[in-house]
Amino acid sequence: MPAFRQVGEKQLPQEVALMAWSPKRDLIALANRAGEVLLHRLANFQRVWSLPPNENTGKEVTALAWRPDGKILAFGLADTKRVILCDVEKPESLHSFSVDAPITYMHWMEVTEESSVLTSFYNAEDESNLLLPKLPALPKNYSTTAKIFSEEKSDEIMKLLGDVRLNALVLGGNCGFIEVYAYGMFKIATVTGVTGSCRGLCLSSDLKSLSVIAEMQNSSDGLLEMMYFQLDTSLLSTYLPEVTRMARKFTHISTLLQYIKLSLTCMCEAWEEILMQMDSRLTKFVQEKNTTTSVQDEFMQLLLWGKASPELQALLMNQLTVKGLKKLGQSIESSYSSIQKLVISHLQSGSEALLYHLSELKGMALWKQKYESLGLDGAGIEDAITAVGSFILKANELLQVIDSSMKNFKAFFRWLYVAMLRMSEDHVLPELNKMTQKDITFVADFLTEHFNEAPELYNRKGKYFNVERVGQYLKDEDDDLVSPPNTKGNQWFNFLKNSTHLKESPLLFPYYPQKSLHFVKRQMEGIIDQCLQKPADVIGKSVHQVICISLYKMSQSEESVPQLFKLPFLWNNKSSSTHYVLFTIAESSISKIYILRRHTDTSRSVNNGLLAVEFGNFLNNSINESSESRFYSCLDAHFYDDETVTVVLKENAEQEGKERILAQLPLSSVYTEDQERGFSWDLSKRLDEQCDDISTCTVFLESQWRVLENMKAQYVAVNGIRKVSCVLSSNLRHVRVFEMDVEDDGEAEEEEEEETTQTGGGEHELNQSTDNQDNVCGGSAELAEETGELETNLDS
Repeated sequence: MPAFRQVGEKQLPQEVALMAWSPKRDLIALANRAGEVLLHRLANFQRVWSLPPNENTGKEVTALAWRPDGKILAFGLADTKRVILCDVEKPESLHSFSVDAPITYMHWMEVTEESSVLTSFYNAEDESNLLLPKLPALPKNYSTTAKIFSEEKSDEIMKLLGDVRLNALVLGGNCGFIEVYAYGMFKIATVTGVTGSCRGLCLSSDLKSLSVIAEMQNSSDGLLEMMYFQLDTSLLSTYLPEVTRMARKFTHISTLLQYIKLSLTCMCEAWEEILMQMDSRLTKFVQEKNTTTSVQDEFMQLLLWGKASPELQALLMNQLTVKGLKKLGQSIESSYSSIQKLVISHLQSGSEALLYHLSELKGMALWKQKYESLGLDGAGIEDAITAVGSFILKANELLQVIDSSMKNFKAFFRWLYVAMLRMSEDHVLPELNKMTQKDITFVADFLTEHFNEAPELYNRKGKYFNVERVGQYLKDEDDDLVSPPNTKGNQWFNFLKNSTHLKESPLLFPYYPQKSLHFVKRQMEGIIDQCLQKPADVIGKSVHQVICISLYKMSQSEESVPQLFKLPFLWNNKSSSTHYVLFTIAESSISKIYILRRHTDTSRSVNNGLLAVEFGNFLNNSINESSESRFYSCLDAHFYDDETVTVVLKENAEQEGKERILAQLPLSSVYTEDQERGFSWDLSKRLDEQCDDISTCTVFLESQWRVLENMKAQYVAVNGIRKVSCVLSSNLRHVRVFEMDVEDDGEAEEEEEEETTQTGGGEHELNQSTDNQDNVCGGSAELAEETGELETNLDS
């Protein structure tokens, strides 16, 4: 049996651009050139779900990263400059945010440092869960919302936050763009000082250092220069408990803002276009009628004398109709009722929770000894609290308008329905025919207030009337309200107007009577974002450069030269005093890889520890052993774990059908004390100028390799925790999946049988909805039933 058991193979219809294994499950995420993100299961490479590109998110996926617990997948889109957080359970966006530059690389890490303060914080129950009621689930019947808060008995906020332990999503982009997002949601650091486009980065698990490889264009010769930076992020490490608490609050606030946004979206969908019918038909009536009588007088005459003019009667009986009027009345009542429920149960509860977390944040800001160094600004948080108060006031105003409109419309439609029944000489039920003097006065007031022609509307959206007043609050426009609330005679307003001291009182929330609910919400979001932006700036400015090394230069046209920049997984610092950086040099990357060993306790020194690795002959049927040329070129390499590198190799022979090999390289077999002493790194020179002085270790692999038959393998993605790898061909469409650590060859067949029955055994969250998808994509090759054999030759 060859090393590494093959468990799946596919031909895909689209070229694969990115691959990333889940850290906790046997799932691999793919991003193809068409902008689609796909999730596949290890067993038979079965597709779990796919997320097609759309205009709202983007179509050019340039980076992938898994949250350390494997429950959320992040991907960056270059065309829209957005980052999307997607649920592993289903292809839905849980959260998204915009960035200032296209993302070229992302890394999601988890903090492993322990302290007594952090341990008590991790173990303590979140007080907000005890003090605040659970947010009501959003209705399921609204189509355009993300539905992330709509699942019954599912706390989506906790899904977004994940474990209470701090994790951070680090984004790298063009023009030196580097940002750190706590829990993948809220920015806690904007890093400056790195130039060029990010090609790789890694934040250490103790938050003390950030390693970056960047590509810069040299203005003098036009060549691309590869640089290695190491940045000191010790402020995050020093204030780790405070950063964790602050980030937790930030993420709660960010999630609540999204909840409020989706609630408002549901309200807009509940407000139907049918509510505009009365306005549009009255406007048309004004434009077409020949009489000089106003619409208000026409309806008033019908109310007082029971007779309508021929024009009004034609409008009511031909355009509106008795059946249409009844339907319109029911629609308005249903729509208003839905909006009212959403305001009371969702907007208000979300806003109250937002006030709670902002008030907690304000209390933290007042503890200057702990939080002032992190940039928490008490005055800015106070402004944010005030903005939330203004939003709550506007929501309450909408409730009053809805309440008033529902009463008005009910009385108006009841009277008009009876009048139209009489016009059509239909039978009027006795209970409908009863109308008191109070009801007549109520309808007359409604006609006076709503049916009076508004000259200021003549040139605005082609309207003459504004009978329906709720919709204006839900329009996402900067225009003032067409019909703002009437505050004349309001005793509170008169009292404030005449009070000199209360006008500017910080105890009173500002009120914007002329603005819509959307406008006040956008204003609130801007103030909160500005308030929470300061810590990111302060923490970012504390980050400083420790090391800057020039690796090599290359021509921009050298697209065929592979570039390997694999920064280390630093979460295992406790068990090892060293970590490794893997990279290549352009002129010799076809044959060698370079591995830099760094001692964590001497981070300011880069002496010794750099070694070039080439691969010798270890195939019996390979080229002549007496040849002095290097036998294998390294096409791709990844860290399998802290001490092992997975490589894809190609024979250097000139013959046809060069073999491609998947192999494991133990770093322990590479490093010896004698080899390390041979090179003294001059940091003032580029590394490619010192290549000849670097010790070269020729590796002859023994058992940990496998020939990849009938496949021009080019790239590999690995996961040492799950012990799996996925190899991608040079045409970017042919993939093979392997289990890397097979315990016993004799158990292979037994394990294969178990896989068929336990495909979703450990993935019960991804259950039946995914098991029915037998085909990955149209045009896919059939799966090999026996994982060790392939009866068909797949084109490479």
